[in-house]
Amino acid sequence: MTRTWFITGTSSGFGRHLTEQLLARGDRVAATARRLESLDDLAARYGERLWRSRLDVTDTSALREVVDRAFSDLGRIDVVVSNAGYGLFGAAEELTDEQIDRQIATNLTASIQLARATVPHLRRQGGGRYIQVASIGGQVAFPAMSLYHATKWGIEGFWESAAAELAPFDIAVTVVEPGVSRTNFGAASSVLGAPLPEYADGPSGQLRGMLSGDLPPLPAPGDPAKIAAAIIASADEAKPPFRLTLGSDAYALATAALRNRLEALEAGRALAHSTDADDFTTPAPAAPADLVDLVGN
Repeated sequence: MTRTWFITGTSSGFGRHLTEQLLARGDRVAATARRLESLDDLAARYGERLWRSRLDVTDTSALREVVDRAFSDLGRIDVVVSNAGYGLFGAAEELTDEQIDRQIATNLTASIQLARATVPHLRRQGGGRYIQVASIGGQVAFPAMSLYHATKWGIEGFWESAAAELAPFDIAVTVVEPGVSRTNFGAASSVLGAPLPEYADGPSGQLRGMLSGDLPPLPAPGDPAKIAAAIIASADEAKPPFRLTLGSDAYALATAALRNRLEALEAGRALAHSTDADDFTTPAPAAPADLVDLVGN
């Protein structure tokens, strides 16, 4: 079945791989990018099946105009992929106000505004799929990446809530959590804060060394083409997963983080319960939804 996709950030990385694979299999793609010329080769090869528009996702009014135009021109869009983003690295103290504002505007605010712009169209057409390319950095955190993690944890929280709002309209949401992948994320797609000597021997200095090539880089097991294929396959599922964790490193990191949190939570169980009001009575466990439905029928 031929589908129509809307994808942000298609100049490189996952967005480029998604666009290439979808066009190759016969789908239509509405591709947006800040550097529209990066898609010239695909436009020459696939013609009208590639709809293009220049877009800086931090320009909310332009984002809404592009979304409205894409739905108007193409009639129906089956899958929306929020992919545009970049990394901002360095200790929090090393970052400028402008860098912080730009990171939040690109990775978090623009992702939320894309959802707000596309959901009315998806709802009116009777449903669709929404895919948010996030990061395993929304489940774990490392030093010298605090602002990047803030945006990725933020978008995880947004979709934990918003996905339930959209489910009644047959709009299924998937949050993709790749690990370290062999894209240009750590080089051309990253920004560094101004180094402070106080942080030179710590994680911030080490990360700078990795990005500059002075130190060995982080292992990058993720194959971006395979990750793109897995994202596409998830959209074809009748019941797509809410979270799609991709990469052996992502799986290991998320597993360890969740286990550590559960252990810490259990260790504080008695203290948590001790702060309840004296007259509070723990309610009985709610009946499973399927049992409620059975009784109701």
